[in-house]
Amino acid sequence: MYNYTAFDKDFVTTRAEQFRDQVQRRIDGSLTEDEFRPQRLMNGLYLLLHAYMLRVAIPYGTLNSRQMRALADIADRWDKGYAHFSTRQNVQFHWPKLQDVPDILKALAAVDMHAIQTSGACIRSVTADHFAGATADELADPRPTAELVRQWSTDHPEFAFLPRKFKVAVTGSLHDRAVTKFHDIGLRLVQNANGAPGYEVSVGGGLGRTPMIGQVLRDFLYQADLLPYLEAILQVYNQIGRRDNKYKARIKITLHEHGLEDIRQRVEANFALQRGRFNGADQDILTRIEADFRPPAFKSASIHHFEAQRAQDPFFKAFTNTNLHPHKNPDYAIVTVSLKAHGATPGDAGSAQMRALADIAARWSHNELRVSHEQNIVLPHVHKADLPEVYESLRLAGLATANIGLISDLIACPGMDYCDLATARSTNVAQGIAQKFDALKREHIIGPLKLKISGCINACGHHHVGHIGILGLEKGGIESYQITLGGDGTENAAIGKRIGPGFSADEIVPAIERLIRAYLAHRQTADEAFLTTYRRLGPAPFKAAVYPEKEPKNEL
Repeated sequence: MYNYTAFDKDFVTTRAEQFRDQVQRRIDGSLTEDEFRPQRLMNGLYLLLHAYMLRVAIPYGTLNSRQMRALADIADRWDKGYAHFSTRQNVQFHWPKLQDVPDILKALAAVDMHAIQTSGACIRSVTADHFAGATADELADPRPTAELVRQWSTDHPEFAFLPRKFKVAVTGSLHDRAVTKFHDIGLRLVQNANGAPGYEVSVGGGLGRTPMIGQVLRDFLYQADLLPYLEAILQVYNQIGRRDNKYKARIKITLHEHGLEDIRQRVEANFALQRGRFNGADQDILTRIEADFRPPAFKSASIHHFEAQRAQDPFFKAFTNTNLHPHKNPDYAIVTVSLKAHGATPGDAGSAQMRALADIAARWSHNELRVSHEQNIVLPHVHKADLPEVYESLRLAGLATANIGLISDLIACPGMDYCDLATARSTNVAQGIAQKFDALKREHIIGPLKLKISGCINACGHHHVGHIGILGLEKGGIESYQITLGGDGTENAAIGKRIGPGFSADEIVPAIERLIRAYLAHRQTADEAFLTTYRRLGPAPFKAAVYPEKEPKNEL
């Protein structure tokens, strides 16, 4: 993983001390809240429903054991003993006191972390495939690219106050786990016909109140041209992006209003001007970055104990069936640790659990952890010989739930329990669904299924790309939950479609149960996934099951 230079360390330490002065001026009244707001947002500090919330950057989801322990210490010392891992591969503390935030930032800087640009109308924290550098289906590790983009975009003077927030995601795999098609810019590492490395560049993706799938702006861009091309895109957006209406200020709306061809012509013309400005300096930086992402020294050991444990322990076997992903080294596995124990709040981890994860990573995963956009923690490099001990350590920490990719491994935003933008709760629905299907003992029979829940139209729970999506809204002072079907955040990107009127908080879990029963009744084989069945049959049989008494009306 990337190692901070002396410049990096000085940068984040100085930034923390600058914010200490800004906080003090807010507390003594020298700054009004309106004056303070842009300063706190550029340092990841939100003022939400009940308290401040600090969003800490975990660039492209990668951190080490020392950093995870520091997060646990912050949770104990300045919060309420837990942290929330978000769909942006960040970590959030929901209860810090304003006067303590500078000390939190200082503690983060001590372990090469920060909260810079995790909010505000700027280029946000860059995300990537959480299996990067480990997965067997990877063309190239996308993290050096993500780190290069992070360094270029941090405190970029021209892009500090864009029309709206701007998000970039990178993948290097055939299977898109980074949801690149729903980012303002999505980068996919590819090779041209001659084997030269480069990128497919998509632009204009996004969720929220106007979900759109990103469109390919360049099907191949040479690696050396990346930063001047990104500079060209951002300049065009900064010049013509709308600032009169924040709901129409994202680049997806700019693309929609001007058309792909017009945007392409503007970007290419700008790119021709930008191309000579970098003079190879960015490629020298990339070369240094790549050295930090060399694979660890993999060990050799017999996997006999792993196979024997699978044969004799059904719980361990269930865990390895669901929570492992193929590693590029066949003697290793990628382990996804579920933060979705049945009935728990998705994405939350207690400080003791974070310390346990740090210890496990230090001993058995080459000192590396990842945060996935699906609100789980990944141990990217675990030898199969060590899996029985890893499993037992996870079990003792309450982290051995065998449900990765199943219905209870759902995404949910914090909703109205925390967020001032939310119009409905979401964690209670997530807990209810997980507990219902755990009680029915059906989720392994159901098989792979992506269920995602948002507590408002801003879609932080990514409900638009759920195979089953749930959107919580307010209708006449009552929470109402809409169901969408058929979303997909992978390379086969699709936006889910609403199937009818919403349900009350008491009705939504039974409605999902009816929906799943219909799927089990209509799938052709036990291996036919929900999304496959939906695409084969369309919404009609699911509507009939969810609304058994009457056809759904054309209303909220």
